[in-house]
Amino acid sequence: MTETMKPRVLIVDDDEDIRSQMKWALAQDYDVVLAQDGHSGLEAFRQSRPVVTVLDLGLPPRPNDPEEGMAALAELLALNATAKVIIASGQAEKQNALRAIGQGAYDFLSKPVEMAELKIILKRAVHVARLEEEVRQVQQRLGEDAFEGMMGSSPQMQAVFGSIRKVATTDAPVLILGESGTGKEMVAAAIHRRSTRKDGPFVAINCGAIPETLLESELFGHEKGSFTGAHVQRKGRIESAAGGTLFLDEIGELPLQLQVKLLRFLQEQTIERVGGRTQIQIDTRVIAATNIDLKSAMKEGKFREDLVYRVAGVVIPLPAVR
Repeated sequence: MTETMKPRVLIVDDDEDIRSQMKWALAQDYDVVLAQDGHSGLEAFRQSRPVVTVLDLGLPPRPNDPEEGMAALAELLALNATAKVIIASGQAEKQNALRAIGQGAYDFLSKPVEMAELKIILKRAVHVARLEEEVRQVQQRLGEDAFEGMMGSSPQMQAVFGSIRKVATTDAPVLILGESGTGKEMVAAAIHRRSTRKDGPFVAINCGAIPETLLESELFGHEKGSFTGAHVQRKGRIESAAGGTLFLDEIGELPLQLQVKLLRFLQEQTIERVGGRTQIQIDTRVIAATNIDLKSAMKEGKFREDLVYRVAGVVIPLPAVR
């Protein structure tokens, strides 16, 4: 509906005089469609798609029984659950009008209908209907821009979504670059969900959030008695990700000692638990992420160049939130 079009109103009433009176009163501001019973009212509703419907409860073939109007209301709302239906009823039928409100009608008018009151209620109903339509359109646009739970219609984010689609179908290692808060884990999870490993586990570990003394055990697991407090054998995150995806967040924070051990795993696809001697074969896809400049870290001797080449099979840069 454009701004230049009159809002369409459907009047469903078996009294020809009332229909004519309403049409005469509203014609200047509204495109008025008339119907004389429930059946023709439903047909007019389907074809004309009114913004608001004014519905008499007493309709043929039983004009003294509100159930005809209640049935018509139910059918209108079944066609459009957000339809704005205003009930017209006599003073003695106020309880039925309130019952109709409870079943989804927008408002009610008492007969004989005061045209000034009808115009006020119609104006409000049209305003509400337009607001709701605007909200629906915004939600639809947002839904079209959404991708795997992420929002973004900018060319940069569309490029990210394209990279996710392409890389998800491969088993190549991925390095995600971006500032804190740009959604690096969401990108990693999206790649996992779109991959052939989607039925396997998605295991994430933040390499910068775990103390260095515990990080090796967290990644590789440990054998019982391998250190003080190791009362039972424990699988690490790498082993837990078997058959799925391992996400190494903030890999730039990984200590050099563990970089060597991680590189060996990436080369050989095997690990040893802390305190263990058994080589354990692990099949998992590795996705890494960092918010630091790995080239600078390599120059400073803080990050191994050969590890960068292993984790950066495909690089996905994320735009800053700002």
